[in-house]
Amino acid sequence: MRGVVMHKAGDVRVEEREDPRIVEPTDAIVKLTATCICGSDLWPYRGIEPADHTLMGHEYVGVVEEVGSEVTTVKPGDFVVGSFVISDNTCEICRAGFQSKCVHAEFVHAGIGTQAEKARIPLADGTLVATPGQPDPELIPALLAASDVLGTGWYAAVAAEAGPGKTVAVVGDGAVGLMSVLAARQLGAERVIAMSRHPERQKLARYYGATDIVEERGDEGVAKIKELTNGLGAHSVIEAVGTQESFMQAVGATRGGGHLGYVGVNHDVSIPGIELFFAGIHTLGGPAPVRRFLPELIRLIWEREIDPGKVFDLTLPLEQAAEGYRAMDERRATKVLLTL
Repeated sequence: MRGVVMHKAGDVRVEEREDPRIVEPTDAIVKLTATCICGSDLWPYRGIEPADHTLMGHEYVGVVEEVGSEVTTVKPGDFVVGSFVISDNTCEICRAGFQSKCVHAEFVHAGIGTQAEKARIPLADGTLVATPGQPDPELIPALLAASDVLGTGWYAAVAAEAGPGKTVAVVGDGAVGLMSVLAARQLGAERVIAMSRHPERQKLARYYGATDIVEERGDEGVAKIKELTNGLGAHSVIEAVGTQESFMQAVGATRGGGHLGYVGVNHDVSIPGIELFFAGIHTLGGPAPVRRFLPELIRLIWEREIDPGKVFDLTLPLEQAAEGYRAMDERRATKVLLTL
């Protein structure tokens, strides 16, 4: 089969890879219908994380081709959406709603790589969720978004306790930030402030329910949030970038007693303990337990109550994956969908 391999920073190739096969009785083989490039894939692309012939991709939808003898919840022919973290969905941690910290947790990109024609998904019963039937083609981008960015944005909004009567500020206008705006509004937030400097992303944030746009960053961004909230800060703040500036901006924008949900994959972020201590806020974040939310997200998409698929602003065939990486690296695209 064909699949994306990152040889080193900036060197992305589509190559012949060995077809996946059932290894454990809990495995499933999925023939992928669509996959995509994640903002986190840019860390190794830019040399911030190591890359050495790395199999790329962790977001995926497709049709089950084969299952192991112990798989019971999906069967060949089912269209499935899978989480980017493998989980059994039965351990004590999973039952508490934190499948990304399952005792058997494994990130999909670690030796699997879903920017490919097929993928072996371990612990299929705990990781894959079947849709009610075969989706209409126009639903596939939305279902693909549920595999990571929508689920991550949803978790961020839940972690930040977005809800009725709340003002939510979203730090970051990438795909996860935009999905956080959508989630906050779906959860009933009264006001959603999107922090963005990019006109096209601002437009999409408005489409997903942003009521205000703040272009300032850092201390100026914090000051603007406070100006919009009677000097108090937002009830709920979502950090969807992962830099030192963005994290401290999020801390500063959260009112005393408020909630900060952080889902930006951070690099070299150092949190001053004394500032966090005196902020007096609740914090919750990390890798999103997407599996926890998949059934409800699939329902919302299937019933056309939400359309997260609009977050994909460039679609390319798998063979042009390298161009997709370049487009996202150069900020010519927010998120790239790869067709198969």
